[in-house]
Amino acid sequence: MSTSDAKNQAAKARADLAATLDALEDRLNVPKRVGELKDSAVAAYEKNPLPWIIGGVAVAVVAVGLVAWAIFGDDDD
Repeated sequence: MSTSDAKNQAAKARADLAATLDALEDRLNVPKRVGELKDSAVAAYEKNPLPWIIGGVAVAVVAVGLVAWAIFGDDDD
């Protein structure tokens, strides 16, 4: 193997490593991922808001039920 081949192989290995590190950085970029998730949720809501409204109402009903259970529940333990 010549010096030129070794240098070319090392340069390719460095480029591959840089590409891999860039891909990892992109996948682990939490603020970017949260922004993508938010954009996806907004698009889904704009396309069909009914499931989101039903889900919000369901969460509210469960929360009110838990509060009522905590207030009016029988504590005879």
